Amino acid sequence: MSRRTFAFVVAIVVGFGVVLTALTAPTSPQQPVSSPPPQPASGNVRDFLAGGAEADATEGIQKAVNAAAVNGVVYFPKGLYRITKPIVVDLAKTGFITLRGDGGARLLMQGEGPALRIVGGHTGTAAPRTVKPEVWDQRMPMIDGLEIVGDHAQANGIEVSGTMQLIITRVLIRQCYHGIHLTQRSRNIIISDCHIYENRGIGLFLDAVNLHQINVTGCHISYCDGGGIVCRAGQVRNLHITGCDIENNHGVKGPPTANVLIDSTGGSNAEVAITGCTIQHTRLAPGSANIRVKGPSANKVKDTDELRDGHITITGNILSDVMVNVHLDHARGVVMTGNTCWTAYEHNVLVEHSTAVTIGPNNFDRNPRYAAEETPTTTNAIHFRDCTDCTLTGFTISRTRAAAAAITLERCDRINVGQVTILDCDDVGLLLKDVTHSRISGCLIRDDRPQARSLAIKTIGGRANMIVENYLGRPTQIAPESGLVERNYDGK
Repeated sequence: MSRRTFAFVVAIVVGFGVVLTALTAPTSPQQPVSSPPPQPASGNVRDFLAGGAEADATEGIQKAVNAAAVNGVVYFPKGLYRITKPIVVDLAKTGFITLRGDGGARLLMQGEGPALRIVGGHTGTAAPRTVKPEVWDQRMPMIDGLEIVGDHAQANGIEVSGTMQLIITRVLIRQCYHGIHLTQRSRNIIISDCHIYENRGIGLFLDAVNLHQINVTGCHISYCDGGGIVCRAGQVRNLHITGCDIENNHGVKGPPTANVLIDSTGGSNAEVAITGCTIQHTRLAPGSANIRVKGPSANKVKDTDELRDGHITITGNILSDVMVNVHLDHARGVVMTGNTCWTAYEHNVLVEHSTAVTIGPNNFDRNPRYAAEETPTTTNAIHFRDCTDCTLTGFTISRTRAAAAAITLERCDRINVGQVTILDCDDVGLLLKDVTHSRISGCLIRDDRPQARSLAIKTIGGRANMIVENYLGRPTQIAPESGLVERNYDGK
């Protein structure tokens, strides 16, 4: 066989082997075509919405919230978002979350209930050892830069329960029933730089909530018919209200409330600081008050008053134009100092069934600038009734009208009145009715109006008192049985 023929035969054999191998080899499944990795969920609610501004955005916004477990942010661009059911933020599912607008985003709540319901799982206190590990995955939910408008009789703004370190800031809530509604239990809340305006119920409602540590700072809370900041029942401690403008939160036809109401009926609320606020209006509502503190009238220990709630500081505020500027009822441990008060149609200060109340340097005046707005029924008086262990010191009260006295102490015991100035007041400067074991000293009581007919001090009943070393520029009616009366100067 020639060499050429041999090479040809070898080539045929090799080729046949290759073909046979290809035909007999097992076939492998077809490999899938590579696809791009899934994109993270967008925080922009518009990516979840269908339809225009008139469409119901409830379902889309809820989907955006549910998807926030991926990136923790739900962003509302400028525009109107109509919703018909509460948007539920379940922190156990979403974890860290921020609901954020740009100031031009409006939620229009056209259904019953809150526009936003924030639900957390915190059941402990503020102590770190009581915070469960999973709660730190829910910590500090934030609501920022949104407007909520009610378009239903029972629409609320924001409802909160079970949160740890919630922050609500730069939010406008109006035309709802309640603005911000705190329920059940939470810890460490900050509400700042918000407008809660023109609501039918309460502006900020601490509703039978167990809550310690809440700061309300720099907010404008006005024209809410059920009260401005209302803390009722529950157990609240460490409530700080600072630098706010709180006005006209009284429905003219509604039950009496207050711009700031701390009501422990059915609960226990204490440790409150109200500082640096303007709190005013409206005298048109019966029973209106700027600040009202009401402790429990029925006590559990031998029917005594030992459980009266309080420990409240009222400092550096502007208070005016209501029936009562400050009303304390069954309170204890209250200090009021550095405030300017006027235009109180019934009382500048009314204190009932209370103990350990200190009224320090304040100004209780009738400013001529407001004379056209006031009437003779604007009394501006101070009245303590059924109180013990209180101190009135270092303040000025002037030009009270249409009241039995500028200052009345009625059925009180162990009251210390010192260094108080009472000027140009109708009827009586200081009236003591059935007062015992009390001291009046170092006071200046004068009425230098032409044809003045007022008395400096008048006593009715009472015993074991000291009325000493006062400057009394008007006559007195002090019963001999009142106690020790000496070294008082009549100015003559």
